[in-house]
Amino acid sequence: MTSRKYKLHDGKVGSALAVRLTPKASRDAVVGIMEDGTVKVHVTAAPNGGQDNKALTALLANVLGVPQKNVDIVAGEDGRDKLLSVLGLDAVSLTKRLREYLR
Repeated sequence: MTSRKYKLHDGKVGSALAVRLTPKASRDAVVGIMEDGTVKVHVTAAPNGGQDNKALTALLANVLGVPQKNVDIVAGEDGRDKLLSVLGLDAVSLTKRLREYLR
């Protein structure tokens, strides 16, 4: 049986965010929200050495107005579909900030 890595966050408020990442895009941007609620994100970085993941967390931290250390990939590091934890921002506030950015 394989053990998964995980972190427990002691009483911190946060939310989860499903992301579909497109690396090697022409620009860094949150481009939309899919019907299932997954957020589509494009980054210019290539997936080599996790550079796309670093660009993803930096972009989302900037868009959401939280420190980059508060955005963490908790599942899907090696794939296009990822699950992110965003500490310090509840789901309602996260959704509001994303929609404001997409206007």
